[in-house]
Amino acid sequence: MHDETIAIHAGYEADGTRAVAVPIYMTVANDFIDAEHANSIMDLAIPGFHYNRINNPTNDVLEKRLAALEDGTAALVVASGMAAVSYAILTVATAGSNFVVAPQLYGATYTYFAHVLSTLGIEARFAPDDQAQSIGALIDDRTCCVFLESIGNPAGNVVDIEAVGDVAHRSGVPLIVDNTVATPLMLKPLHHGADVVVHSLTKFIGGHGTTLGGAIIDGGSFPWAENAERFPMFNQPEIAFHDVVFARDFPERPFVVRARSIQLRNTGATLSPFNAFQLLQGLETLAIRLDRHEANARDVAAYLANDPRVEWVSFAGFPDNPYYSLVQKYLKGRVPSIITFGVSGGYQAGITFFDSVQLFKRLLNLGDAKSLVIHPASTTHRQLSEGELLAAGIRPETIRLSIGLEHIDDLIDDLDQALAKATA
Repeated sequence: MHDETIAIHAGYEADGTRAVAVPIYMTVANDFIDAEHANSIMDLAIPGFHYNRINNPTNDVLEKRLAALEDGTAALVVASGMAAVSYAILTVATAGSNFVVAPQLYGATYTYFAHVLSTLGIEARFAPDDQAQSIGALIDDRTCCVFLESIGNPAGNVVDIEAVGDVAHRSGVPLIVDNTVATPLMLKPLHHGADVVVHSLTKFIGGHGTTLGGAIIDGGSFPWAENAERFPMFNQPEIAFHDVVFARDFPERPFVVRARSIQLRNTGATLSPFNAFQLLQGLETLAIRLDRHEANARDVAAYLANDPRVEWVSFAGFPDNPYYSLVQKYLKGRVPSIITFGVSGGYQAGITFFDSVQLFKRLLNLGDAKSLVIHPASTTHRQLSEGELLAAGIRPETIRLSIGLEHIDDLIDDLDQALAKATA
């Protein structure tokens, strides 16, 4: 099936009620048939549901649908995008290990990597840029993975996933890609050398600013068993879970099984079944929303590029954008509806613009049906130093727009009046 069809139908077979919409299974636990059935499910010997913190029938449909869209072998949904990022790293990292990161990151991800994981003895090594050679230079025998955003938020950079994947694999480590901004309808990182994909489902997939959620998708192709010394957590009996050996017992989906069995089971960032239901509704309309998002974004970017009150515009759809060739390679010429630009006048002009919008909503979110605006230097990335801001692609005047589904004339009218105030 094509992606548009998968997003509506994959992973669901109607139960005895023949309900067309996926039911919301609001239950804490599921009844075992007998002791043998309970033991088999608890040991992962057979599939089944037992406790909502670990798995749920509604969530299971969402997981199957996301795995199908990303062409992965299995998926795990969790309570937020940051929970997905956290679990992805903690599934493969231990105290004393490090991982290498492209620096253009969502603000909370940057803070978590730089200032939280270090307290657990896990070092995030930030490359100076998103180039494969820069990332490869930081990999050593204690490196457990490479992490990047396929399209950086808010920088808008597009990473050469194949080149970074080659560097990571030559060193024997997996590549984890956050694909939130692109979504699987524009880009499938597993097709280009990624081994694990994470998402904040809160953004484009949910699409309406109502529901938190995150996901991890296992590509099923990384040779964990061939890297037993570097990855003992996949190749030695897991004392925290019935001596399971994940690479041996679940060769097609060891990463997701370990993330569920160790991280989710023991720390409990569980996605509510009601949230899973809402995210499934968002997936059903994702394809048509992305079309309108993109059309509006192209018109807004063209307007800003021709406005003398704007110093610069970064939009991946422009032929002079440094990432334009990678847009053609990985996104087939399509572009997400994220635009960053600089208002003439520096930091204070950026603040005034941010304060002056009327239709655009001042939010930390993106990918909403509503158009959104943020001034990263004073909000999402305000804890970063000047050097860290520049490495993340953020200048003092930077404004990030997430273009929604409104009429284009109304969006441009709002931008016009805000620019007038910011540059008065």
